Amino acid sequence: MIRSFQTQGPVTAFAFAVAIGAGQAQAGGFALTEQGASGIGNAFAGASALGEDASTVFFNPAGMSRLKNFEVSLGGSLIKLDTKFTGSATNPAAMGGGVATGGNGGQAGGTAAIPHLYLVAPVGERIRLGLGVSVPFGLKTEYDADWVGRYQGIRSELRTINVNPTISWALSDGLAVAVGVNYQTIDTELTNAVVLGAGVAGTTKLKADDSAWGWNAGVMWQAAPATRLGFSYRSGVKYGLSGDITTTNAAGAVVGAASGSARADIELPSIWSVGLVQGLTPDLDLLAEATHTRWSVIDQIVVTDAASGGVRDILALDFDNAWRFSVGANYRLSDALMLRAGVAYDQSPVKNAQTRTVRLPDADRTWLALGLRFKVCERGVLDVGYAHLFVRDADIDFTRGQLVPGTTNVNPATATTLTGGYATSVDVLSVQYNQRF
Repeated sequence: MIRSFQTQGPVTAFAFAVAIGAGQAQAGGFALTEQGASGIGNAFAGASALGEDASTVFFNPAGMSRLKNFEVSLGGSLIKLDTKFTGSATNPAAMGGGVATGGNGGQAGGTAAIPHLYLVAPVGERIRLGLGVSVPFGLKTEYDADWVGRYQGIRSELRTINVNPTISWALSDGLAVAVGVNYQTIDTELTNAVVLGAGVAGTTKLKADDSAWGWNAGVMWQAAPATRLGFSYRSGVKYGLSGDITTTNAAGAVVGAASGSARADIELPSIWSVGLVQGLTPDLDLLAEATHTRWSVIDQIVVTDAASGGVRDILALDFDNAWRFSVGANYRLSDALMLRAGVAYDQSPVKNAQTRTVRLPDADRTWLALGLRFKVCERGVLDVGYAHLFVRDADIDFTRGQLVPGTTNVNPATATTLTGGYATSVDVLSVQYNQRF
């Protein structure tokens, strides 16, 4: 069964952009969890209940109530994605049919830097103001231009920036609440091969962007002297992505009939987390976290012509909701040094091989993480964390083709099927400096 339909190549790339958000990111689906280096070493266990530095602005803004001074957390993560395809593909009938020529695409992953900055300022005894600047979604994958799956994707790059002002109130000595707003921008560039006619192929490029608003909130409760609970919620965000599609032939000339503008509406999922910090001794804390992402809001995406409103593409992704579970520990070895460790299990929203795409070869993953916090001066600490993600091997059996112009019917002469599997792993190294004033 053809799960994805393509009009003239670039429109499908556009639909994938809004569908995948961040593609093969480091959490299940396309969320980037790496929003603070202090949490990497615990695999983000207890992130919504810790409130130990200004990165709590992202994970649970209610944790700002635990910070008594003006604080700044500045850092980033270096993410190395290793993902390789092994298998084969069919050649579109319009291009001669049979088995597609070309290799397996080479190393489709790469290395990317993900920065973050957080500020927290006290206003009186019980109010805290916060500001976070982060990159919650991001993608950069690129296959060899002549690989067997070139009609399903070659290059995928997506960048987001999220600005998040927040405010928290300490309702009592042990209970705090918080709320914030999120302004998020998104920018994409995607390419793939396309059938222009019998025996004639070309390449398409999509550049699209948008901005939208969301909100987040949190609660943190010191239930007992050694027990702290946290709850955090981030709303879904509705986008109306629009952009320009440029299709070129083998000589590099623009094909006007296959170029133009496109638009697609999508709602990215809401996310909620609940966390626990349990002190066992004065030096040892156990941590736990559960996170739920409502991926099921992404079912079918309809791409339209921005000028006429006519349907140009339909994508049936059929995502499932997903959970993320993590446990970890912090051990204070001395006043100047704290050691961290954690494990996590991350579900993917992708159901099976028939819904897995070359732009999102996603699968369930397991984290193993270590880290440390070192006091470098009276008011400054340095966090360093490392995590290795074991990603389950992912089968793919995905078919798509271009729509007959002006209809929602597939032109079977343009259909191509990719069959095989992906082997993927991820390494994350994070560093963050926290300064208290």
